[in-house]
Amino acid sequence: MASVTSRVSKIKQPKGGYIKLQDFEEIRLNKQEELNENENIHGIIIGLAVDYLTRFLLNGDKREAFYISLMGANRAKKYIADSEIIAKRLLKKIKDLSDDSIISACKLVSFDVWKRSLIKALDAKRYSEINPDMNTIENIRIMVNRSLNFFEKYGPVVKYGFTFEGEKPEYNGYTISVNTGDGDYLTKDTLWDFKVTKKKPDKNDTLQVLMYWIMGQHSKKEMFMDIKKIGIFNPRQNVIYLMSISQISNEIINIIEKDVICYL
Repeated sequence: MASVTSRVSKIKQPKGGYIKLQDFEEIRLNKQEELNENENIHGIIIGLAVDYLTRFLLNGDKREAFYISLMGANRAKKYIADSEIIAKRLLKKIKDLSDDSIISACKLVSFDVWKRSLIKALDAKRYSEINPDMNTIENIRIMVNRSLNFFEKYGPVVKYGFTFEGEKPEYNGYTISVNTGDGDYLTKDTLWDFKVTKKKPDKNDTLQVLMYWIMGQHSKKEMFMDIKKIGIFNPRQNVIYLMSISQISNEIINIIEKDVICYL
């Protein structure tokens, strides 16, 4: 059993990947503000903070936006004293894109790993060790604003943080081989994955977002039925990568269904 990202990392793909990045349309948005070169916390924490702050500012629901972090804090209570109380205090401080809000968000998302992987959580930095400097805070603020501007043009968001359980008992997007994983954003006709890396998406990233679409189709959930495109947005680079599902052959989709996700 594995998550989507864990499963992807173990798959030997053909050269260039099952779907090549060069086949995506690349759309470069106006950066306006440049990012600071140096940051002092892990890129995963930065990516989660950008993602969850964007979710919060899109709909105003902090608890929903930081839901996985709060669940992680609940699971961490055996190892971190008062973890749930700490998480709630941090959540209360998140109000906007002020320095204090961004610092609190970075500390709060450090609890995510407790929900996703206990083994990794035991080796991860604790919330008290996550202290973004001014360069990092400013970068997060710029990237969240870029994300909000992106959705003004390509939104609105229909759903975020979605999963792939079946609409009915006989349907299920998950399998024995891929039993966890949650997607980032759905707009009216596109499934979006956010990446906050300094490099272009690779074959694992393109496979991941296609797997999300396939799993959504197998779940038979109504929100996935009108999705005609898959996309990756990187607010660090302010670049969009977009592809129509119609460009992907049925042969490739069938291979991923059979050999990667392993539907029976």
